Amino acid sequence: DPCSFASPSCCLTRHLYLRCRADFGAQALRGTAAFTVRAERDALRRLVLDTKDVQVFKVTVNGQDAEFGFGEKHSFKGTPLEITLPFELRRGQEAIVEICFESSPKSSALQWFTPEQTSGKKHPFLFSQCQATHCRAIFPCQDTPAVKLTYYAEVSVPKELVALMSANRDGELPDPEDCSRKIYCFSQNVPIPCYLVALVVGALESRKIGPRTLVWAEKELVDKSAYEFTETEAMLKTAEDLAGPYVWGQYDLLVLPPSFPYGGMENPCLTFVTPTLLAGDRSLSNVIAHEISHSWTGNLVTNKTWEHFWLNEGHTVYLERRIGGRLFGEQFRHFKALGGWRELQNTINTLGDKNPVTNLVPNLSEVDPDDAYSSVPYEKGFALLFYLEQLLGGPDVFIGFLKAYIQEFAYKSIVTEEWKKFLYSYFKDKVDVLDKVDWNAWFYAPGMPPAKPTYDTTLADACVALSQRWIKAKECDLGSFSSADLKEMSSHQLIEFLALLLLEAPLPVSHVQRMQQVYDFNAINNSEIRFRWLRLCIKSRWEEAIPLALKMATDQGRMKFTRPLFRDLYNFDKCRDLAVKTFLEHRASMHPVTSMLVGKDLQQNQ
Repeated sequence: DPCSFASPSCCLTRHLYLRCRADFGAQALRGTAAFTVRAERDALRRLVLDTKDVQVFKVTVNGQDAEFGFGEKHSFKGTPLEITLPFELRRGQEAIVEICFESSPKSSALQWFTPEQTSGKKHPFLFSQCQATHCRAIFPCQDTPAVKLTYYAEVSVPKELVALMSANRDGELPDPEDCSRKIYCFSQNVPIPCYLVALVVGALESRKIGPRTLVWAEKELVDKSAYEFTETEAMLKTAEDLAGPYVWGQYDLLVLPPSFPYGGMENPCLTFVTPTLLAGDRSLSNVIAHEISHSWTGNLVTNKTWEHFWLNEGHTVYLERRIGGRLFGEQFRHFKALGGWRELQNTINTLGDKNPVTNLVPNLSEVDPDDAYSSVPYEKGFALLFYLEQLLGGPDVFIGFLKAYIQEFAYKSIVTEEWKKFLYSYFKDKVDVLDKVDWNAWFYAPGMPPAKPTYDTTLADACVALSQRWIKAKECDLGSFSSADLKEMSSHQLIEFLALLLLEAPLPVSHVQRMQQVYDFNAINNSEIRFRWLRLCIKSRWEEAIPLALKMATDQGRMKFTRPLFRDLYNFDKCRDLAVKTFLEHRASMHPVTSMLVGKDLQQNQ
């Protein structure tokens, strides 16, 4: 794994017993991480773990003190922790390696909030985001998705707060060392890669929205969230029907503060989601379908390294859209699939069609996976699976393959070659068809894929027609547009209409002004619509949109929205300085990864 210092071929961490305390004053997690390790070769005397900005005070092996030291610091991988075992382990032998650690206030995995930064304004808040390589910034670990472990955790927090983890809840008790605190216990009995270890601490409330689902949020958002995500159980049932039994027990949802950098994070038993999904009409629930799908593709069958991230994301988008197809019809699935193809075009326009990070399987040697992150593994990965579905006999045939693939590789971590080999063995009667696929171009060439699936365009046609009217309109035609244009269009179609305009040359400013006059997009709070509308305005150099775009870029921190908005503002000469100034003012309260990446985009990183 080019992103990790650990050597799983020598030694494997199989279980973690984590005891820690969240110290809001010091903005640190401190405690002990006790790993059950198993030697994978004879005469093992050394264990190397990943760390990043973590202090280590003491290491014991089966209770005996062990010598340890840090290796050379790497710019983004952190620092290897080298532990010398006090005795040799023979192959297959286990030992318990216990590490006393403390995280740094600047840990890239954690965001600490003061009470003023929360909805309720009374209590502090903490959340973690470990994917891809940030678990090492909380405690030392084998921070590679090649390794899976079970875990048990005991977390001490101020007693007025609630702690939740990516595990099943296992009770709470007063902290015997401090009567102002309590300890929450958690148990994860399904082995997971450590990027799925997750923790949140805050003034959280819950509502039951299904037989195995609570939604958690700060009081101010909990009822709105319960309404928005009511379809969760229907989606879970559909996913089980498509992919096999759900093995994780609970499926809870947690709505985070607006700075959460992603749409969702598939932490097992407890999906984390952005509050930008709260559109009020359940129209952005495909993100929930996506995170549910990860319970099979990603969390059960896992990419062995981040170079094979498309195995997690391509299959998950495929399942997410199959769920959408079941719940809202096959035309809707095709509509979403075509929107994904356009999203891929958009990403490749931005990154450049010769850029090696646009390979489905990129080389990440000396590349920070946060830097390489884009829609490519999602949408190029999905396009390959959708193309194969059509090549191999349609959706019913292909879901048979997906189910068998999940069964074959559940609880394992795999690479692309293993996926391909299994595809060939499953479709052994169709090898001639598979041999016609240009695998090399699909996997290892940059830019758009070598082949395009076919799409039912029924629902997209109205979006294309309206976008073409605007693109072709002369000044004298602007009077022909009216609010009636949108009467028959769903919010999904509005998003697509705007996305189509963003693929074209910028509209004249008179056009976007007229669009605001007749459609009043400024009044729409659906985040996906608002994001594309504001990008369209900034690309057309409409100065009145500048404060609105800056506000959206800073009111929330979902990178899908914040990075392109800041980039567009930076590229608009009129407001470049204001964009930089606004970023620098907000930087301290941004998520560490968002701050780093927007800083790179705006050339502000020292």
